[in-house]
Amino acid sequence: MLFLARLFVSVLFIYISQLGLVSAQSLPRAELQIGLHKITAEIASTEAHRQQGLMYRNFLPADEGMLFIFETTATHCFWMRNTKIPLAIAFIGNDGVITNIEEMKAMTETNHCPSQPIKFALEMNQAWFAKNGISAGNTVSGIPKR
Repeated sequence: MLFLARLFVSVLFIYISQLGLVSAQSLPRAELQIGLHKITAEIASTEAHRQQGLMYRNFLPADEGMLFIFETTATHCFWMRNTKIPLAIAFIGNDGVITNIEEMKAMTETNHCPSQPIKFALEMNQAWFAKNGISAGNTVSGIPKR
């Protein structure tokens, strides 16, 4: 009986997390800043967290996002499979400078790649960077050191 109860709770949690009502992961957060704009970002620094990203979520609060941290500097591309929220992504070099920004449509598998090798990427709600006057060449501060 205890086994069935645990199984039910596990299945229920997976179902609720895929509806976007709770996050399936509890990630560390960092306070970032680009110019005068402050951002609270979840940190995806493991392979599993980077693969999950913002999939299955229905909502991303204003001025919140997800910072992807990679072990190596490379051409890390992104897509929007199972991602219900339209997003914008800033690709960021080792020095914290944004190399390029891409707008991404929800639930697509189009590759979005940096214009040069990067170490970080920051996903925010669609058009967030444009609305805040942020473009390539701006610097992101507060990126955690690994």
